[in-house]
Amino acid sequence: MALRTIESLGELSGTRVIVRCDLNVPLDDGNITDDGRIRASVGTIQELTAVGARVIVISHLGRPDGTPEARYSLAPVAVRLGELLGTSVIFARDTVGEEAHAAVAGLQNGQVALLENLRFAAAETSKDSAERTAFAEQLATFAEAFVSDGFGVVHRKQASVYELAQVLPSAAGRLVQTELGVLEKLTRDPARPYTVVLGGSKVSDKLGVIDALLPKVDRLLIGGGMLFTFLAAQGHAIGKSLLDAEQLDTVTRYMTEAAERGIDLVLPTDVIVASKFADDAEHVVAAADAIESTRFGADGLGLDIGPETAAHFAELIKSSTTVFWNGPMGVFELAPFAAGTKAVADALTQVNGLGVVGGGDSAAAVRLLGFADEQFGHISTGGGASLEFLEGKELPGLEVLGWQ
Repeated sequence: MALRTIESLGELSGTRVIVRCDLNVPLDDGNITDDGRIRASVGTIQELTAVGARVIVISHLGRPDGTPEARYSLAPVAVRLGELLGTSVIFARDTVGEEAHAAVAGLQNGQVALLENLRFAAAETSKDSAERTAFAEQLATFAEAFVSDGFGVVHRKQASVYELAQVLPSAAGRLVQTELGVLEKLTRDPARPYTVVLGGSKVSDKLGVIDALLPKVDRLLIGGGMLFTFLAAQGHAIGKSLLDAEQLDTVTRYMTEAAERGIDLVLPTDVIVASKFADDAEHVVAAADAIESTRFGADGLGLDIGPETAAHFAELIKSSTTVFWNGPMGVFELAPFAAGTKAVADALTQVNGLGVVGGGDSAAAVRLLGFADEQFGHISTGGGASLEFLEGKELPGLEVLGWQ
């Protein structure tokens, strides 16, 4: 059974359509610091308004504990969404209450309303399917059709993702279609050479994706905090660098399997070692097998890949035809430790093929470091969902739309 798309919903002029987006953007004192997910949602909304649909956008933001919290309000998102759409967005300060009903009732063809944070209702994320279904049925009273376009939540069995798609005629939005198309290129006969770049803090966060992709890739480049567990598994002293001690045997197995399969598992040859976790910390370049030989000794803290490694990683990336990158190479939020991540991002913009930034911290990093979305083949809006797809896990929010 194929994924149901917007075309399956028929004529939508005058139809009230609920669109589940992922507008979970970072906020700093009420100000949006990265609007990438909002921008990614605009295309589907505009397509629906252009044919005269009355669009009701729903989303979560943050992790409120089932009750309203001002810091998690979608009010700033409504303003930014309106700016990007070039039209005012009606904002309801509740989700299924009087204001939401009034906002929906007043919608004209081509207009857009945004309801308040779904997670202000505990039923949205309840483990009880009956509670989720009851909440989905409340949402369903607003509309005649449902478009699921929040790729970042399709791996969750939540009321607005799973049950709502069962209650109303439902289809995938264009963003979900695009994400799936890209991820399938990474898993089904990818163009070669195929390189996967993994970073981030812990090996345990990437076990599933390494298990799934190791047999499929030509090269696996390891950076970020997780690299130190690999170095430790090789017997190297790593000072106070991050160590995922429970995974030492696992990473040893990965290195052995890669060698047996003829896969190039590439570890850093040098790292940036600092005296402390701070942007004003003293820091030096050290060989990866000599971290404790710096003047910081056993107190040294590895916070980025070194320049030699960054250059080598960049050449391997640029010589690839397919690249998937998930996880920064270092503590990119601190300027002295951002160079490795920037080098990988820059190389990814030069791939003669498909270069994919795998969402999450990687997406935040490229924008913080000054890159434009258009410079990459694709920036995923769903870090966790992307990884679970690549791991081959069941994604309830897609299966309920007919995807297999």
